[in-house]
Amino acid sequence: MSSSAEDREASFRRLYAAHFDAVLGFALRRVDRPEDAGDVTAETFLVAWRRLTHVPPEPDVRPWLYGVARRVLANQRRGERRRTSLGERLRRDLRAHVPDTSDDVAQRADVTAAMRRLSGRDQEVLELHLWEGLEPREIAEVLGLTATVVRPRLSRARARLRDLLGNDPPPARHHLHDRPEPATPGRSARWTR
Repeated sequence: MSSSAEDREASFRRLYAAHFDAVLGFALRRVDRPEDAGDVTAETFLVAWRRLTHVPPEPDVRPWLYGVARRVLANQRRGERRRTSLGERLRRDLRAHVPDTSDDVAQRADVTAAMRRLSGRDQEVLELHLWEGLEPREIAEVLGLTATVVRPRLSRARARLRDLLGNDPPPARHHLHDRPEPATPGRSARWTR
C-alpha cells in the first residue's frame, strides 16, 4: 500500500472513530427502526470515504456528516414511499383483476357432495376427467381400459352427476391441485388449489 493510500485510510479511521457515535445518534433520533439507523450511518460513512478530500477540517466535520446523513435519510424515505406506493398500486390492481370466486366455491361444494353419492367407479372416471382434465383416451390409459369402454362410462357418470346436481357438471379442470380434500366424519370435503 502506498503512503498516500495509508494516509487516506488513517485519516478515514480517525474520522470514523471520532464521529461514528454522533452520526448513529443523529440517525437513531430520526428513524422508526434501529436497523434503518445502522443503514443510514453506514451509507453516510461510505459517502465520507468516497469524498474524503471534500471533508472539511474540524470543527466543521460533524455538521458536514450530519448534512450527508440528512440526505441519506431523505433518499431512504423517498425509496420507502416508492415501495409503499408500488405495493398499494399492486394491491389495487389485484383486487380489480382477481375475480370473486364465491359462486364457484359453492358450486364446488355441491359437486363434491354429489360426487360422494356416486359409485366408486363413477367417481374415479369423473375425477380423472373433471379434476385432472383428462380426455377419455387418457382416462382409458390410466385405467388400463380402451377408450371405447371409457367414453360411455364417462357419459353415464356425467349423467348421474347431472341428475344429482340438477344441472351440468362443471367443466374439466386442468390443474392437478384443483380437487377436494377427502371428507372426514363431521367435516365436508373442501376444494384446494
